[in-house]
Amino acid sequence: MYARRVLNFRTQFSFSRTVSTKVSLSGVFPPIVTPFDANEEVLLNKLRSNISIWKQSSFDGYTVLGSNGEFQYLSLAEKRSIVQTVREEEPKKTIIVGAGHESTKITKKYIKELSNAGGDVALIYTPCFYKNSMTPAALMNHYLDVADSSPIPIILYNVPANTGLDLPVKVVISLAKHENIIGIKESGGNVVRIAEIVHRTKEFDFDVVAGSAGFMVAAYSVGAVGVVAALANVMGDKVCDLHQSIISKEDCLDLQNSLIAPNTALTATFGPAGLKFVCDNIGLYGGPCRSPIQPLTLDQKKELSLIMSEVGVECDPQF
Repeated sequence: MYARRVLNFRTQFSFSRTVSTKVSLSGVFPPIVTPFDANEEVLLNKLRSNISIWKQSSFDGYTVLGSNGEFQYLSLAEKRSIVQTVREEEPKKTIIVGAGHESTKITKKYIKELSNAGGDVALIYTPCFYKNSMTPAALMNHYLDVADSSPIPIILYNVPANTGLDLPVKVVISLAKHENIIGIKESGGNVVRIAEIVHRTKEFDFDVVAGSAGFMVAAYSVGAVGVVAALANVMGDKVCDLHQSIISKEDCLDLQNSLIAPNTALTATFGPAGLKFVCDNIGLYGGPCRSPIQPLTLDQKKELSLIMSEVGVECDPQF
């Protein structure tokens, strides 16, 4: 089954790809937080107010319903309303929507629903619950079925810290031949892997996007073109400055290195709760996370506040 599917795929896409569905992935696309009230209900009015602030940064678009948007905890109806709200507030910006699910069938349904709500590109994480069954054949067929049926372009989402799986490079390269798969978000930080993917997909219209502000210079140096970085929620101008400096070939190592500690704190260390705490401190609405994610303890807030103060972002641990 696997060999036959791959053979058919390679035959179909052995020539030049069409670019009618091409969306530029060059730039900064913050994975925005999802605001909840004390009862963990979605607050669309707070989302609108956050966007009014994010508009002041030079973002090229937004990643909606990503890992930092707590997408796994949202119903389809909530996801639709969130995407619709972002589209209403930003009618011209590129909207990347997290539309993945463990099931291929449901993933296809989510993509259609969220594209109708205003999404331009679908970000599809690697199914992982049945990890031992996620063979290269299973992953290849999942993404091919999704891409074949999707009305919008697909971005592969490799996030091994969350899924426990690295999407095999050979699978990525084969999938890059599909005209509706336009790139991959690489969140693992393996620069050798990023370089290999860039090199081996250069004949296709396929982009690599860094999944963190912590390794932008390294990723861009081997061919990445953009970034989806949690840090951009709260330090958008700095992340945009770094993007511009890299592509302008300016000296930016000091800026890059200064962003590593806050980036790590807001992702690997404290996650969405930490990100929302900082949002609350700088005039954005962060609010609570959905259970079972817990709010930061006072000691955690103090630790995070110290890290953020070193890059000029002042936070009150008592907030």
